[in-house]
Amino acid sequence: MLVKELRERVCEANLELPRRGVVLYTWGNVSGIDRERGVVVIKPSGVPYGALTPAKLVVVDLNNNLVEGDFNPSTDTRTHTALYRAFAGIGGVAHTHSPHAVAWAQARREIPCFGTTHADYCFGPVPCTAPLSPEQVRRDYEGETGQQIVQTFAGTDPMERPMVLVNGHGPFTWGRSAAEAASNAVILEEIARIASATLAVDANAPALEEHILAYHYERKHGPGAWYGQGGKHAGSGGTGRSVP
Repeated sequence: MLVKELRERVCEANLELPRRGVVLYTWGNVSGIDRERGVVVIKPSGVPYGALTPAKLVVVDLNNNLVEGDFNPSTDTRTHTALYRAFAGIGGVAHTHSPHAVAWAQARREIPCFGTTHADYCFGPVPCTAPLSPEQVRRDYEGETGQQIVQTFAGTDPMERPMVLVNGHGPFTWGRSAAEAASNAVILEEIARIASATLAVDANAPALEEHILAYHYERKHGPGAWYGQGGKHAGSGGTGRSVP
């Protein structure tokens, strides 16, 4: 992929966030990676979405060195690159301050999987990271935020739960592309909103049964996925998949 093409795709993914109402002003960023060239295209710091164009995006390498661009990269760049280094299967990362997801992050709570809307996109609870220590903040706040996310997913597949809440901060999401990362940011905000509404109706609402969680996730994301027009219905009534 040409860097010019990646700039265009990442710009469009960034613009999807205000279009869907999950960011205000400059409150978010999306990046995309060219794995072959080892470069990341990311939103510049402090540039309003209304003024964003592909030419204003910034290109950095995986060690956060500026490769191309006239602006400073997002202050969250070191978090993005930490995720790209650790999660080999991802092609895009998004960060927002969408209010319902931020509320759960500020409450320092994971989002339980209460129903099938959640299960369709995230295989189990949306995790919340542990808080950063004073030493981590002093050493490299953004980089350590990325490492804290990586540690939260240790021993699991980050593509099965492509979203996380950073303790006291807000959501990060990822996907196979910048567009998918942005889509997951929008989906996470809706998952958080529905979870809050669920607890308002019943503070003791139970989590979705594990076999239903597995069935709903697998029909969209499993090796024999049959949701939509791309596959054939499995007809198994379940997957036998273990649940985290």
